[in-house]
Amino acid sequence: MQTLQKLSLPSMGCGTWAWGNQLLWGYDESMDDQLQAVFNLCVSNDVTLFDTGDSYGTGRLNGRSELLLGRFNREYLGSGKENICIATKLAAYPWRWTRQSMVKACKSSAQRLGRNVDLVQMHWSTANYAPWQEEGLLDGLADVYEQGLVKGVGLSNYGPKRLKQVQKKFAERGVSITTLQVQYSLLSTYPVTQLKLKDLCDELGIKLIAYSPLALGLLTGKYSEQGCLPKGIRGLLFRQILPGMRSLLACLQEVAQSRNKTMSQVAINWCICKGTIPIPGAKSVEQARQNIGALGWQLNASEIAELDGAAANADKKMVQNIFQTK
Repeated sequence: MQTLQKLSLPSMGCGTWAWGNQLLWGYDESMDDQLQAVFNLCVSNDVTLFDTGDSYGTGRLNGRSELLLGRFNREYLGSGKENICIATKLAAYPWRWTRQSMVKACKSSAQRLGRNVDLVQMHWSTANYAPWQEEGLLDGLADVYEQGLVKGVGLSNYGPKRLKQVQKKFAERGVSITTLQVQYSLLSTYPVTQLKLKDLCDELGIKLIAYSPLALGLLTGKYSEQGCLPKGIRGLLFRQILPGMRSLLACLQEVAQSRNKTMSQVAINWCICKGTIPIPGAKSVEQARQNIGALGWQLNASEIAELDGAAANADKKMVQNIFQTK
């Protein structure tokens, strides 16, 4: 078995497509140059962890996220290129159930990226609906590490019970779990406050990655109950949640004003202060600048306590990922 040095992750990530559907929200090929500028700005400001997935993009956009990220990586010529860390997630599709299918999927991702994946993650656990499927997928995930195809492996949407089981399974093969990715924000504290995943990750030496740290934009201050909301299911969700998070938004705004920061920057910084690696999405240079403004400073203990209290008292929380296990 080939032994590889455990992957060392950057301190903060800025996933250009941190959410599975974001690539599809209003995307067209004319945005490619703008997204390249986003990538360039992030890397030049030492934000070098980019998270994607092989399921990001369907139909004519199949694999588009990985293809674009690979192109952006090749065409970037500025400083920090050697520090770029590309993470992808392999979907637990119903037709993907053997260990060989995972190895093949990882190789396909690498082909689309034009380089080896640094960190490969299981996108979700099948334990909630098809537990028989998962063993082969996990064996394949360990295989890609043993074969030297990746520098590290991780999981996504796993709870403490399943995480312990997988950690034991991998340890028997000498494979370490580098990261665990969960939905985590001021509006989604469940993985940490109730599942106690941060404590377990610290115990096992696993870095916790926080996806959707801005709660699909609800924590940016951009949306209000009386304002214009997104169309479709996202808009319906916002209408349900916004009335119950007034006190949280007020607290977030107060802290942001006292710090001369934006609400987005405070929300992202809160995730960092909690010891996680947030991966906010950015489809424009301005959004990327906003995210980068969350770096280089820290909320104090009093501010964190105020935000914690406001988050705990919010009447409505973000809907949890249906694949999140316990």
